[in-house]
Amino acid sequence: MKVHNTLATQTTRRVFAAGAISVAAALALTACGGSASTAPSSDATKPDLKAAGAGAITMWVDAERSPALKDITEKFKSDTGIEVKLVVKDFAAVRDDFITQVPTGQGPDLIVGPHDWIGKFVQNGVIAPVELGDKAAQFQDSSIKAMTYNGAVYGVPYAIENIALLRNTSIVDSKAATLDEVVANGKKAVADGKAAFPFLVGMDPKQGDPYHLYPLQSSMGSQVFGKGADGGYDAKQLLIGDAAGVEFAKKLAAWGDAGEKIINSNITGDIAKEKFLAGESPYFLTGPWNVPDVQKKGIKFAVDELPTAGGEPAQPFIGVNGFFISAKSANALATNEFVTNYLTSESAQDSMYAAGGRPPALKASFEKAASDPVVEAFGKIGATGIPMPAIPEMSAVWADWGATELAIIKGQGDPAEAWTKMADSIKSKIGG
Repeated sequence: MKVHNTLATQTTRRVFAAGAISVAAALALTACGGSASTAPSSDATKPDLKAAGAGAITMWVDAERSPALKDITEKFKSDTGIEVKLVVKDFAAVRDDFITQVPTGQGPDLIVGPHDWIGKFVQNGVIAPVELGDKAAQFQDSSIKAMTYNGAVYGVPYAIENIALLRNTSIVDSKAATLDEVVANGKKAVADGKAAFPFLVGMDPKQGDPYHLYPLQSSMGSQVFGKGADGGYDAKQLLIGDAAGVEFAKKLAAWGDAGEKIINSNITGDIAKEKFLAGESPYFLTGPWNVPDVQKKGIKFAVDELPTAGGEPAQPFIGVNGFFISAKSANALATNEFVTNYLTSESAQDSMYAAGGRPPALKASFEKAASDPVVEAFGKIGATGIPMPAIPEMSAVWADWGATELAIIKGQGDPAEAWTKMADSIKSKIGG
């Protein structure tokens, strides 16, 4: 299995680390990718970029993704005579560097990153919309929704990431539909001496983990923001403090340290992983980044759909990685040609999957990658997930949200009061 670090965001809600990929799956993609129907545009339809005065294109990319783009950039140069220079950057600071440098004309033509950068990018006027036309239908709907902001598509997606429920099949042999069933199965495993913990999910010692707990919250009908007429998130519609959110807060207290101890404030992500790898729990709520170590350990496991905690589906946040065009690109014509007709191709999307191991956004590439049952399972869950809000106001949500959830799990104070206070604080920060 290949394990790669990918694009990291500024909060602890998730770690953009890569998921599992089997060598067989990678070889299958290499053998099957790049069909004629998904290849870059033919010579008859290509614009004469050289005649139009286009120069070299510069793309900022991380060290792990750079090799995966080599073949498609060489193809583009062969077809058009235009070089794509891949500049490897430190992605801990690349978002802010891009925002700072693009207005000066010193930034790149393209950047690779997660979709929840879009809000900040658009707010600062540093990326341009992408015209995908009919090609948008070739991608998973959820990935296009994630790349859409204020009614316009701002990026070409290539991978989708989300969490699922890992189940040790040697301890519990069948999947459960609800969290109540998961808890019952876990408690029975503990009572039978097969496990030490009924259920595992990691908590940051200071910020909890709203990202991992969100599917349980969404299942209870609690959302963060409402949506506007264009289908995008509307910061003026802060919904997190509504009655459904308060009921979720009460559930957190019941599941927490002073209740059933299903969610343990003292178990970090690393501890949760360690305990699951040691066979001490039948369940681990996590993402594909931990799958390779589970496989290396030889644990027999299944990737289950997320259990419901209420009457609604348990929808996780999804993170979508993609390519964004600078609003100040000096080579806009060539950059758009490369993005819309080359990076959307099956061969390019296959290559990105082989490098990162997360379910491809392009449907044709996903169909091949889904020969790996782990990829298939995560991909099916992600297809019904909720795009992480990319609006700038989301940055004002995480700290209060995570700290409040952690306090409730620890049994500190009245959950309803704490949740309402949290919502009021968030509202004041975003000016709602």
